[in-house]
Amino acid sequence: MRTQVFSALFAGLLLASFVPAQTLAQSTISGTVTDAISGTPLVGVTVLVNPSFLRTSTNTEGFYQIETPDAAESITFSFVGYRSLTIDVNGQSTVDASLDPASIDLQPVIVSGSRYEVQRSEAPVAVAAISARQIAETRGDALYEVVNQVAGVHMVDLGNEQHAMSIRQPISYKALFSYLEDGIPVRPAGLFNHNALIEVNMAGVERIEVVRGPSSSLFGSNAVGGAVNFITVQPSRTPSASVAGRLDGYGHRRADFSASTTAGKLGVYAGGYFSQRRDGWTEHSDFDKQSVSLRAGYELSASTRLTGTVSVNNLDTETSGSLDSLAFFTQDASSLQTFTYRQVDAARAALKLDHVWNARNATTATLFGRDNSIRQNPHYRIRNNRSNPARATGEENDNRFTSLGMLLQHRAFLGWKSSQLIVGGVIDRSPAEYEATFLDVTRDPDTRQYVDFTNTDSLLTRYDVLLLNTAAYAQFELRPVERLKLAASLRYDRIGYDYDNFLSPSAFSGAPDESNSFDHISPRLGLTYTLTPQSGFYANVSQGFLPPEIGELYRGVSVPTLVPATFDSYEAGGWTALLDGRLYADLSVYRMDGENEIISVTLDDGSRANRNAGETRHMGVEYALTFQPVRSLSVRFAGTNASHEFIRFEDRGVTLDGNEMDRAPSWIANAAITWRPTMLRGARVGIEWQHLSDYFMDPANTQTYPGYDVFHLRAGYSLGRVDVWANVINLTDELYATVASRSRFGQSYSLGRPRTVSAGVQVNL
Repeated sequence: MRTQVFSALFAGLLLASFVPAQTLAQSTISGTVTDAISGTPLVGVTVLVNPSFLRTSTNTEGFYQIETPDAAESITFSFVGYRSLTIDVNGQSTVDASLDPASIDLQPVIVSGSRYEVQRSEAPVAVAAISARQIAETRGDALYEVVNQVAGVHMVDLGNEQHAMSIRQPISYKALFSYLEDGIPVRPAGLFNHNALIEVNMAGVERIEVVRGPSSSLFGSNAVGGAVNFITVQPSRTPSASVAGRLDGYGHRRADFSASTTAGKLGVYAGGYFSQRRDGWTEHSDFDKQSVSLRAGYELSASTRLTGTVSVNNLDTETSGSLDSLAFFTQDASSLQTFTYRQVDAARAALKLDHVWNARNATTATLFGRDNSIRQNPHYRIRNNRSNPARATGEENDNRFTSLGMLLQHRAFLGWKSSQLIVGGVIDRSPAEYEATFLDVTRDPDTRQYVDFTNTDSLLTRYDVLLLNTAAYAQFELRPVERLKLAASLRYDRIGYDYDNFLSPSAFSGAPDESNSFDHISPRLGLTYTLTPQSGFYANVSQGFLPPEIGELYRGVSVPTLVPATFDSYEAGGWTALLDGRLYADLSVYRMDGENEIISVTLDDGSRANRNAGETRHMGVEYALTFQPVRSLSVRFAGTNASHEFIRFEDRGVTLDGNEMDRAPSWIANAAITWRPTMLRGARVGIEWQHLSDYFMDPANTQTYPGYDVFHLRAGYSLGRVDVWANVINLTDELYATVASRSRFGQSYSLGRPRTVSAGVQVNL
């Protein structure tokens, strides 16, 4: 019944949003945008008329001109490497702007907090943006080096771009986070992979936006802990190209390339990288990665634009596995594995049509597709034979899916109280296949190394699933008074699994053929209030929704029993800019109550199984501070203090009510000091600190990992068209584990990078 009610409401809102707006008088506004220090014209600055969908950009002389409704209130100017600026129109026909250069834009224009471009202070959620300059100056070999600079976010390095995540959750391998590329999920809901960011082209990312907390009303079911949206590089206004190379002392080599230009109405970009490692700091850790992205945009008319993107990513890596306590504390980086591997082939394409009907109505339609395969011989599936130390078992598996989907969204300004309405719908059809075969593994009893295997051709799992995700959403905003903005969102998701099992009921995966579906309405109500032009606060209440994944529901299961999890969230926060924008602070506090949260538990034979935890509670405070006491010096500090607790949970008959969840550090922090000497223009040197406090290694809270403090040194110099840089990762050569856990069979540690010196050079053509 509630589904029918919501469908009727959604249809009514959709029809209402297409009601033609009243005819508006037009006027012309023009101006020039310059650098506030040098006075030079800025090319390619985005010029957005508020409130409307009208936008343009500056030409090679920094000049812009746009036809606007007489009701235009203000114009927002945004440009990479500069602070965004909003200027009231007040009936003027000429609006010039001078933008201040900044290492970090204190009020960046973002899209992930509200489905459309808005300044950070206008989004009633905890959201942060990582700029192109931050990405370029970090010169990271993996995404975690950049993402971990955001308060409340900890991306765990598992080696060779493999990773796990923690955002308002313990360090987790579960489907608690949504990863998107230009607003489209990298993988469909139901087929989450904690290593999904392997499938993102790091070199093709212009900026990263991170929304913390349940965002199911924005992005659907997986956005429980948060959402990470990767915005791809847009074509440049003038011809540009670059080539770069880097290496480190542990066999890592990487080559980057990019080329971009705009000719008339067509803009194109191509970029990517090729990387490999040989003879790393741990045995059996070689890898090869290739990533290429293409983007093209064509202006069909002044009001219609077509954008196409293609991304191809391939990873072939050995997987060395984790270390036991003896190997870890004696710094024995030899691997017990000799044959485990992971091969990832992921291709995505999207075609987006943007059409502005008039100053008050605009529609976006995006057609997207995916083709994905993960083949692996996973180290975590190897099980020792207790009666024969020379034998073990394992598996090889292949998980494939293809997708075809469409996203349709319409946005309308309604006029009353500056109100606007966004309505949209998504359909995502993804047929998937999974097959796993049983391996007989040979083990050396003396070295404990797994030296060989035989594929027995015995099937553990073989099934097909037709996955169909459909969603409809609506978002309404208004300003009842000048400084207050209210926003209400509602999203209906239905996730359907049509499961076809090719094996008998007695098989490892023996669930009978069946169709399962999970649906949910996810609400959110939020507000922002501007105290002064430089400060304000926000608050919201929302609910996150998480259905069981296909693998959780059917793999190794005879009778599916998992049910969806829900998360009720309450949060508030504020921001302020002081000292003429040289000091910026951001604070968020939250509480999130989970019911039926799906967690992984260890069984008596050492294998893992998924269980619905009765109730969990996640509470914390997140904070970020940016300070530039002088133009040559910047200080950045970001952190979170949190608790993650089992309120009601039982594991193998043991009640764990009140226990802390495992792999849940109470304090995570990242800070950096960067100096840009005025006497050597283009140079920079900085020191970065990453802190992780102690945490319990198991749900029973019997053993603690002490955490770590790791320092990184980053330096670079730009001279004309040449950039050179050098990083020293783990400056003090700290012995640490990126993640540690405990089971009844012992401890497991993922070894962190030892002191590593890397260097690179980029030539901009």
